[in-house]
Amino acid sequence: MTDGLSPNSIPVIPRGVRLHWDHVREKWVLLAPERAVALDPIGHAIMTEIDGARSFGTITTALADKYGAPHEQVAADAGEFLRGLMNRRILEVA
Repeated sequence: MTDGLSPNSIPVIPRGVRLHWDHVREKWVLLAPERAVALDPIGHAIMTEIDGARSFGTITTALADKYGAPHEQVAADAGEFLRGLMNRRILEVA
């Protein structure tokens, strides 16, 4: 389990935050009020799985299956990434 994020937690992108293709930077970014977070391909893959309905465990299982990676590693990496967004108030848990 990751601090504040268990397999049953449902990550939610809060109102005012959105995933956006930045044509200038030619990369995906998360736009929040007065902030932008550039996403690498892994961050983008994680964020595209968040729909506000599926649990963290379901999301990490889907990512592990999609990319043929060990579930434990995906859960650890995704948890660290999402915890960082939660600390910046760019992601919430329902």
